Amino acid sequence: MPASDVARDANATPYADLDPTVVLDALDSVGLRGDGRLIQLNSYENRVFQVFLEDGRVVVAKFYRPGRWTDAQILEEHAFAAELGAAEIPVAVPWKLGDAADSVHRSGVSMLGPTLAEFAARTARYRFSVSERLAGRAPELDDPDTLEWIGRFVGRIHAVGARARFVHRQTLDLETFGIANRDWLLGTDLIPPDALTDWRAVTERALEAVRAAFAEGGMPRTLRLHGDCHLGNVLWASDGPHFVDLDDAVNGPATQDLWMLLSGERAAMTRQLAALLDGYESFMDFDRRELALIEPLRTLRIIHHSAWIARRWNDPAFPIAFPWFESPKYWAEQTTRLREQIVAMAEPPLGGAT
Repeated sequence: MPASDVARDANATPYADLDPTVVLDALDSVGLRGDGRLIQLNSYENRVFQVFLEDGRVVVAKFYRPGRWTDAQILEEHAFAAELGAAEIPVAVPWKLGDAADSVHRSGVSMLGPTLAEFAARTARYRFSVSERLAGRAPELDDPDTLEWIGRFVGRIHAVGARARFVHRQTLDLETFGIANRDWLLGTDLIPPDALTDWRAVTERALEAVRAAFAEGGMPRTLRLHGDCHLGNVLWASDGPHFVDLDDAVNGPATQDLWMLLSGERAAMTRQLAALLDGYESFMDFDRRELALIEPLRTLRIIHHSAWIARRWNDPAFPIAFPWFESPKYWAEQTTRLREQIVAMAEPPLGGAT
């Protein structure tokens, strides 16, 4: 059976039964009674809802995609969030659901850990967590003070992350995020035949350049990371940045949580990086040799993103959101992007590191 067919079997309509009634019943099963109002938030990977409770609180309920993470991996993410919260870092910390009075005695729910429950719907079981709603707006990247402030908090996250390593969650490296995703995509029928040869050849060259970059600088120190630290996951409030969505937390090099905050032309990114590091190094040492990993890590993300869409293609939300994915044009554009990455990886890194 082709890999694409396996993915379809494993992920076919994973949220078919997850309607508002099921969401409210799931929360009620752990002692959190909604007042009937809920809003679905923008998330393709999981299903995430803002729910208004009868007692006036507003919470975020996350229902995890079946089959993506094991219970141990989710609970490890939750423990990391709790560790960050204990260090007074503003992140969304999952609540201990067992604290909700008689939750474990309610029908349809199983407690998989202190912060993770599983609710039995009509034909499916959904694992979920609940956290406080964090509010804010997109930060202003043109303001160096804002970037320095964000950098300080990323440094604080990494200072906590460096205390240990994830045991169950993934490590961001060439094999896991590059080669495995390349091989998986080649095992599907989703790449159009007239785009396949060029994409495969350029991807191989790009991965070799990534391999060379990691080998040249020596293996970087790995620590627990946010993993998906882009501006959509940073909310700016009156008291500074709040960080949400640790769903992609991994072991990896510190650079991963910095480069995704950069945008624009090279000169603009150089200025942004300098401001971020000014704040970051107030709390955490940074090995400047890691700057040479920015473009290799960007290359891995490009390949990983295509595989991420492909693995979820049978989820009805994905063809609607990414209608161009199976088109020759998309794969030609991906091939061009990877060619550009090969050139970028051969250039001096941002910040002038050698």
